[in-house]
Amino acid sequence: MKETIIITGASSGIGRAAALQLAAQGAQLVLAARNYHALSEVGDEIRATGGSAIVVPTDVTQASQIADLVSEAVATYGQIHGLVNCAGLGILRAADQISADDIDRMYAVNVKGLILVTQAVVAEMIKTKGGKVITPVGTMGKFVMRGSVGYSASKWAATAAIKAMATEWQRQGIGFSLLYLGGVDTPFWDKIDFMKVQRDKMLSADDAARAIVYALHASATAILNEMVLQPESHQLI
Repeated sequence: MKETIIITGASSGIGRAAALQLAAQGAQLVLAARNYHALSEVGDEIRATGGSAIVVPTDVTQASQIADLVSEAVATYGQIHGLVNCAGLGILRAADQISADDIDRMYAVNVKGLILVTQAVVAEMIKTKGGKVITPVGTMGKFVMRGSVGYSASKWAATAAIKAMATEWQRQGIGFSLLYLGGVDTPFWDKIDFMKVQRDKMLSADDAARAIVYALHASATAILNEMVLQPESHQLI
């Protein structure tokens, strides 16, 4: 039986790369993101090479849209085997420059949206007594850096949320993995002007996607709890 994987944030970056790699391995994909045009292009690319994917525009901060996402996944493929939580919002600003609106927006996506999506998908997984939830929370879910006061706070909250949900649902056959992926060259950095970064020395989105695929395909008797994957220049940091 082919596995069915829901990927949020699938329109670009790590989510897109994970979708393409999983499709190449035969997974049936449910692609979710707010940007319908970009999301459709990913779906078209997958189907053009013989893969299977449906596109469901979704704002993860809206419970009704999440319900529609899960309903379409089940109606199309019958069972959900995996969830990859790639939806996220990052705003890097100095501690005295971050605004209340910046903080609210990041918490809405990175914490509230993460919890709502995971709740809805796990409810379906419990019916079949199994599934995996992979969350590339990023290294800001474990470390901090200059300019990350709001972003790191939301990502540490996301880490705590996943760990708390794991304690509640692990006996239902649901496996949870946290991936601390640092310095990934994605569109995240396109609008970051707060600091200078060397994108050519970062991990690629494909590097990050391979970690996701590995976590999803760990043996039935094993679960990848946490992984830190850094660029070569950041070893053991």
